[in-house]
Amino acid sequence: MDIWHLSNMELFLRIVLAVICGGIIGFEREWSHQSAGLRTHILVSLGSATIMLLSIYGFTGFVEEAHLNIDPARLAAQVISGIGFLGAGAIIRNGLTIRGLTTAASIWTVAAIGLSIGAGFYRLALGATLGVLIVLFALYKGEQLFFSKVRTHNLNIQTTGVGFPSPIIQTLQLHHIQVSGVHFKQMNKVQNETFFEWQIRVISKHQDPLIQAITKITSLNEVKMLCTEKGEPFIRSTREGFKPNHQVDAAVKPSVLE
Repeated sequence: MDIWHLSNMELFLRIVLAVICGGIIGFEREWSHQSAGLRTHILVSLGSATIMLLSIYGFTGFVEEAHLNIDPARLAAQVISGIGFLGAGAIIRNGLTIRGLTTAASIWTVAAIGLSIGAGFYRLALGATLGVLIVLFALYKGEQLFFSKVRTHNLNIQTTGVGFPSPIIQTLQLHHIQVSGVHFKQMNKVQNETFFEWQIRVISKHQDPLIQAITKITSLNEVKMLCTEKGEPFIRSTREGFKPNHQVDAAVKPSVLE
């Protein structure tokens, strides 16, 4: 058997298997409403397998050249480094929130699976595909089970005055809510008044203390608006100026804080 030549049937099998493995993982990402879904993962897997096939079998005509060294891994190595640019496009940062890291990792892993299939290492490719599905499905359920009591929320707060929002931080700490980060977003000037926008990341095991803290924060004079990461405001402006929303307890629902 000539290791430098591949039958059409074997070539077709590797291409189809790359599409299937990439599609299985991409389906899970599509189901989770991620930016890189079914088609992206299929194309990454298919493209990686194609490059691996080209790297191994695309230059067989030069094998017998006396002064030429054939390195089948040369093109494959470029896939590993180049796929990072595609993964970076799946990562989205909004203030203190970073999303898409798992999807970026799955893209990188799918590229490795495609390379394995292209090289004919089927057992490794199938095992890696199974491992990715276990991580994305089973471990996600485990995280929901063991870490559901500890939740992280991003509070977007608009304040007046200059300086760090110390009264807000103190109010949160008085209610035994951990503050894990404070991020200054921007400054706006409306007429003669300057507004500062902050994003504060908090960690709370229970919702009731967080609701009480939010209610207290909205009564502070320097606070003009407070929104969750989903953008639902707890204080609304009126013609007379910014006033606390007295229905804040009803507005803060568990679904808003999730």
